[in-house]
Amino acid sequence: MQIKALPVGAMGTNCYLLEDESTNAAAVVDPGGDAGRILAQLRADGMTVRAILLTHAHFDHTGAVSELRQALPGVPVYLHPADAALLGSDIFPPIGATVPYDEGDALTVGSLTVRVLHTPGHTPGGVTLLAGDALFTGDTLFQGSMGRTDFAGGSYEAILASLRRLGQLSGDYQVLPGHMDASTLERERRSNYYLMEALEG
Repeated sequence: MQIKALPVGAMGTNCYLLEDESTNAAAVVDPGGDAGRILAQLRADGMTVRAILLTHAHFDHTGAVSELRQALPGVPVYLHPADAALLGSDIFPPIGATVPYDEGDALTVGSLTVRVLHTPGHTPGGVTLLAGDALFTGDTLFQGSMGRTDFAGGSYEAILASLRRLGQLSGDYQVLPGHMDASTLERERRSNYYLMEALEG
């Protein structure tokens, strides 16, 4: 398993390429912009895209979806139904048809398994994706912080419950957030005020 991070779009959103070198299959996580650069990296790596995985539907995480659809016909775009229901506004722009995924679902990318954890709070349909030792946390958990809850559909209580759930996962994981730098779950348990508050709740 190989993971590459590409800061994309005007907000520098972290787009991740989850690659299985044994089968040359890949998934694109949160393509927020710069479709050409994403496609160029995938071509350079010799990867075939099997899925586009969205942690949530805010514009800065979906900005390249339409262009990727044109370049990758037939590749499914996965999104939680609670966010799919909000598509059509400025902050949740339309992106075309999506395939629903939800808590407990497992997808395959080559020989890799991606498990879906529903982690609402930043948006109602926010998910965290678990692949190997990596947690793609979207805008739920950041290094030293958490996602905003003052946008439409946000909930402070819900995101604390989601943080508590992540913090209670057994063992340690790479934390690969939608913005800012990567971290580890153990580091966040020790130093992230919001995660510590959630775990005390």
